[in-house]
Amino acid sequence: MKHFSLLGAASLIALASAASAADGDLLVFDYPGFEDASFHADYVTKYGDDPTFSFFSDEEEAFQKIRSGFRVDVAHICAGSVLKWAESGIIEPWDTSKIPEFGNIDHNLTGTDIGATTGDVYFIPTDFGSTAVAYNPDEVPAEDVASLNVFLNPKYAGRVTIPDNVDDAFALAYLATGVDNWTNVTDDQFNAAVDWLREAHQNMRTYWTDPAELAQLMSTGEVLVGWAWNETYPTMVEEGRPIAFQRETVEGSSVWMCGLVDLKDGPGSEEKVYDYLNAFLAPSSTMPLIDQGYGHANQVALNAQVSQDDLDAAGLGVINVPVLAQLPITNAQREKQAEAFELIKAGF
Repeated sequence: MKHFSLLGAASLIALASAASAADGDLLVFDYPGFEDASFHADYVTKYGDDPTFSFFSDEEEAFQKIRSGFRVDVAHICAGSVLKWAESGIIEPWDTSKIPEFGNIDHNLTGTDIGATTGDVYFIPTDFGSTAVAYNPDEVPAEDVASLNVFLNPKYAGRVTIPDNVDDAFALAYLATGVDNWTNVTDDQFNAAVDWLREAHQNMRTYWTDPAELAQLMSTGEVLVGWAWNETYPTMVEEGRPIAFQRETVEGSSVWMCGLVDLKDGPGSEEKVYDYLNAFLAPSSTMPLIDQGYGHANQVALNAQVSQDDLDAAGLGVINVPVLAQLPITNAQREKQAEAFELIKAGF
């Protein structure tokens, strides 16, 4: 889901573990790349500085770090993790009366209301995008990527990659095995997805951990086909590298959505938590997000500012096949998927 420039592995490791110090009254926990000041310009205008950012590479890592005592004010996570974070008691509901743009959010992105019995809102969507098949069109014919089973094709053994991310991996596997709603999968559907991922594992060059790594793998020709977030496409196009982005396969397409959660007992200013969220949702953030390959959850601002050509260029155009939306899922299902994915990656 996140956008990076091409960095060496050592730099990425340092970046993921470091904090970007600025305004000490607000600590934001996020993937590297989202500290871009243009994504929260109104906050900078008001306070004259960015928040302080601390970075993680995976939401499970972030969750465990917070459970171990690391204190942050606000975190940027994706919808599939929200139920787990809410049920753990580490986040608190948002006061939507303090969010001026709340009524302008595309509520198709919110998924199942995780506070349905109380009306509490724990997750405010801010950005969205696709996970799709990125490939080198100079070496991979379009007909080979018409189906997600390209990841099983022995022709590309050792030349494919998918994210080291349980949500994206299972979104791919469910779609490939005929499931486009992962909120109510049966045991048989889960087992079919696991079997598919286990077969795909035999073809993997690696499991990529961030888009910079994926872009490097594809730029060098080491990888020809990847399951990719949509920002990889405009980034590589801008750099003049060969890439095509197949969002629609015969099995369907996958859409992710991410947003902010408010941590309980954060060390900083709760007023600034809301100012940061409101800056992220503000119309001034729409085009900077689009330019980096992200859709903005502020539907009114998106419709007002962004043309269909802009959406297509960012890999966010209209989808005409079944869509698996990565909506919130139960903690039990997520744990089950995570356990299976770790075993698959270990060769079991």
